[in-house]
Amino acid sequence: MGSGVSKRNAANIVVVGLDNSGKTTIINRLKPRETQSSNIVPTVGFTVEKFQFKSLQLVAFDMSGQGRYRNMWEHYYRDCHGVIFVIDSSDKLRLAVAREELDQLLANSDIRDRRLPILFFANKMDVRDAVTSVKCSAILELSRLENKPWHICASNAVTGEGLDEGITWLTDQIRDVLRSR
Repeated sequence: MGSGVSKRNAANIVVVGLDNSGKTTIINRLKPRETQSSNIVPTVGFTVEKFQFKSLQLVAFDMSGQGRYRNMWEHYYRDCHGVIFVIDSSDKLRLAVAREELDQLLANSDIRDRRLPILFFANKMDVRDAVTSVKCSAILELSRLENKPWHICASNAVTGEGLDEGITWLTDQIRDVLRSR
Protein backbone atom coordinates (compact mmCIF):
# COMPACT_ATOMS: atom_id res chain seq x y z
CA MET A 1 0.00 0.00 0.00
CA GLY A 2 2.80 2.47 0.74
CA SER A 3 2.44 5.95 2.24
CA GLY A 4 1.89 4.51 5.72
CA VAL A 5 -1.77 3.66 5.15
CA SER A 6 -2.85 0.60 7.08
CA LYS A 7 -5.39 -1.86 5.72
CA ARG A 8 -7.80 -0.51 8.33
CA ASN A 9 -7.60 2.92 6.71
CA ALA A 10 -7.83 1.82 3.08
CA ALA A 11 -10.79 0.62 1.07
CA ASN A 12 -11.51 -0.49 -2.48
CA ILE A 13 -14.63 0.98 -4.07
CA VAL A 14 -16.16 -0.28 -7.31
CA VAL A 15 -17.88 2.53 -9.22
CA VAL A 16 -20.46 1.20 -11.67
CA GLY A 17 -23.39 2.45 -13.71
CA LEU A 18 -24.35 2.79 -17.34
CA ASP A 19 -22.17 4.74 -19.75
CA ASN A 20 -22.65 8.51 -19.58
CA SER A 21 -24.12 8.39 -16.06
CA GLY A 22 -21.32 10.53 -14.59
CA LYS A 23 -19.06 8.00 -12.83
CA THR A 24 -15.76 9.50 -13.96
CA THR A 25 -16.95 13.06 -13.32
CA ILE A 26 -17.97 12.10 -9.77
CA ILE A 27 -14.59 10.48 -9.05
CA ASN A 28 -12.82 13.48 -10.56
CA ARG A 29 -14.74 15.82 -8.21
CA LEU A 30 -13.72 13.73 -5.20
CA LYS A 31 -10.01 14.01 -5.96
CA PRO A 32 -7.96 16.91 -4.57
CA ARG A 33 -8.56 20.04 -6.66
CA GLU A 34 -4.98 20.13 -7.98
CA THR A 35 -5.29 16.59 -9.40
CA GLN A 36 -8.71 17.04 -11.01
CA SER A 37 -8.92 16.76 -14.76
CA SER A 38 -10.59 19.46 -16.84
CA ASN A 39 -11.21 17.03 -19.68
CA ILE A 40 -13.42 14.04 -18.87
CA VAL A 41 -13.65 11.40 -21.60
CA PRO A 42 -15.60 8.12 -21.66
CA THR A 43 -13.82 5.37 -19.74
CA VAL A 44 -12.58 2.46 -21.82
CA GLY A 45 -12.27 -0.67 -19.69
CA PHE A 46 -11.58 0.86 -16.29
CA THR A 47 -9.36 3.35 -14.51
CA VAL A 48 -8.08 3.37 -10.94
CA GLU A 49 -8.08 6.56 -8.91
CA LYS A 50 -6.86 7.02 -5.33
CA PHE A 51 -8.03 9.78 -3.05
CA GLN A 52 -8.32 10.50 0.64
CA PHE A 53 -11.66 11.18 2.26
CA LYS A 54 -11.37 12.20 5.88
CA SER A 55 -8.89 9.60 7.21
CA LEU A 56 -9.77 6.86 4.75
CA GLN A 57 -7.70 6.15 1.63
CA LEU A 58 -10.11 5.16 -1.15
CA VAL A 59 -9.08 3.24 -4.23
CA ALA A 60 -11.87 3.70 -6.76
CA PHE A 61 -12.19 1.32 -9.68
CA ASP A 62 -14.05 3.40 -12.26
CA MET A 63 -15.63 0.79 -14.50
CA SER A 64 -16.75 1.57 -18.04
CA GLY A 65 -20.53 1.46 -18.36
CA GLN A 66 -20.49 0.66 -22.06
CA GLY A 67 -22.33 -2.58 -22.77
CA ARG A 68 -19.29 -4.50 -24.00
CA TYR A 69 -17.34 -3.73 -20.80
CA ARG A 70 -20.04 -4.37 -18.18
CA ASN A 71 -19.09 -8.03 -17.85
CA MET A 72 -15.73 -6.83 -16.41
CA TRP A 73 -17.44 -5.37 -13.33
CA GLU A 74 -17.76 -8.71 -11.59
CA HIS A 75 -13.99 -9.29 -11.59
CA TYR A 76 -13.63 -6.45 -9.05
CA TYR A 77 -16.42 -7.37 -6.62
CA ARG A 78 -14.52 -9.88 -4.46
CA ASP A 79 -11.98 -7.35 -3.15
CA CYS A 80 -14.26 -4.34 -2.81
CA HIS A 81 -15.41 -2.80 0.47
CA GLY A 82 -18.22 -0.79 -1.06
CA VAL A 83 -20.06 -0.03 -4.28
CA ILE A 84 -21.02 3.28 -5.83
CA PHE A 85 -23.80 2.81 -8.38
CA VAL A 86 -24.32 5.92 -10.49
CA ILE A 87 -27.69 6.51 -12.15
CA ASP A 88 -28.34 9.07 -14.88
CA SER A 89 -31.60 10.38 -13.46
CA SER A 90 -32.22 12.39 -16.65
CA ASP A 91 -32.26 9.28 -18.86
CA LYS A 92 -35.67 7.80 -18.08
CA LEU A 93 -35.50 5.32 -20.95
CA ARG A 94 -32.37 3.64 -19.59
CA LEU A 95 -33.48 3.35 -15.95
CA ALA A 96 -34.80 -0.14 -16.78
CA VAL A 97 -31.35 -1.10 -18.13
CA ALA A 98 -29.75 0.32 -14.96
CA ARG A 99 -32.11 -1.85 -12.93
CA GLU A 100 -31.10 -4.96 -14.93
CA GLU A 101 -27.43 -4.21 -14.26
CA LEU A 102 -28.19 -3.70 -10.56
CA ASP A 103 -30.01 -7.06 -10.49
CA GLN A 104 -26.96 -8.77 -11.99
CA LEU A 105 -24.66 -7.07 -9.48
CA LEU A 106 -26.86 -8.16 -6.55
CA ALA A 107 -27.04 -11.75 -7.85
CA ASN A 108 -23.25 -12.07 -8.12
CA SER A 109 -21.87 -14.52 -5.53
CA ASP A 110 -19.16 -12.03 -4.46
CA ILE A 111 -21.86 -9.45 -3.61
CA ARG A 112 -25.00 -11.45 -2.77
CA ASP A 113 -23.88 -12.94 0.54
CA ARG A 114 -21.92 -9.95 1.86
CA ARG A 115 -23.18 -7.04 3.89
CA LEU A 116 -21.60 -4.63 1.42
CA PRO A 117 -22.64 -0.96 1.53
CA ILE A 118 -24.03 0.40 -1.74
CA LEU A 119 -24.22 4.11 -2.40
CA PHE A 120 -26.48 5.24 -5.22
CA PHE A 121 -25.98 8.62 -6.82
CA ALA A 122 -29.09 9.79 -8.67
CA ASN A 123 -26.91 11.98 -10.84
CA LYS A 124 -27.66 14.85 -13.22
CA MET A 125 -30.36 16.29 -10.95
CA ASP A 126 -29.79 19.67 -12.61
CA VAL A 127 -31.20 18.41 -15.92
CA ARG A 128 -34.75 19.48 -16.63
CA ASP A 129 -37.27 16.65 -16.05
CA ALA A 130 -34.73 14.52 -14.18
CA VAL A 131 -36.32 11.79 -12.06
CA THR A 132 -36.08 12.48 -8.31
CA SER A 133 -33.93 10.26 -6.11
CA VAL A 134 -37.15 8.93 -4.49
CA LYS A 135 -38.52 7.95 -7.91
CA CYS A 136 -35.14 6.41 -8.90
CA SER A 137 -35.27 4.40 -5.68
CA ALA A 138 -38.77 3.14 -6.55
CA ILE A 139 -37.86 2.27 -10.16
CA LEU A 140 -34.78 0.34 -9.02
CA GLU A 141 -36.80 -1.20 -6.15
CA LEU A 142 -34.10 -0.38 -3.63
CA SER A 143 -36.42 -1.25 -0.74
CA ARG A 144 -35.73 -4.93 -1.56
CA LEU A 145 -32.08 -4.52 -0.46
CA GLU A 146 -32.71 -5.85 3.03
CA ASN A 147 -29.32 -7.44 3.76
CA LYS A 148 -27.20 -4.49 2.64
CA PRO A 149 -26.83 -0.97 3.93
CA TRP A 150 -27.71 1.39 1.09
CA HIS A 151 -28.23 5.09 0.59
CA ILE A 152 -29.35 7.19 -2.36
CA CYS A 153 -28.25 10.78 -2.93
CA ALA A 154 -29.39 13.28 -5.48
CA SER A 155 -26.23 14.58 -7.12
CA ASN A 156 -24.77 16.85 -9.73
CA ALA A 157 -21.28 15.61 -10.56
CA VAL A 158 -20.38 18.80 -12.43
CA THR A 159 -20.98 21.10 -9.44
CA GLY A 160 -20.24 18.47 -6.77
CA GLU A 161 -23.67 18.87 -5.18
CA GLY A 162 -24.63 15.80 -3.11
CA LEU A 163 -21.23 14.10 -3.42
CA ASP A 164 -19.92 14.87 0.06
CA GLU A 165 -23.13 13.64 1.67
CA GLY A 166 -22.92 10.35 -0.23
CA ILE A 167 -19.21 9.73 0.29
CA THR A 168 -19.52 10.58 3.98
CA TRP A 169 -22.25 7.94 4.33
CA LEU A 170 -20.22 5.36 2.40
CA THR A 171 -16.96 5.94 4.29
CA ASP A 172 -18.82 5.71 7.62
CA GLN A 173 -20.28 2.36 6.53
CA ILE A 174 -16.90 1.07 5.35
CA ARG A 175 -15.18 2.24 8.54
CA ASP A 176 -17.67 0.20 10.58
CA VAL A 177 -16.91 -2.89 8.48
CA LEU A 178 -13.12 -2.39 8.71
CA ARG A 179 -13.34 -1.89 12.51
CA SER A 180 -15.25 -5.12 12.96
CA ARG A 181 -12.53 -7.21 11.25
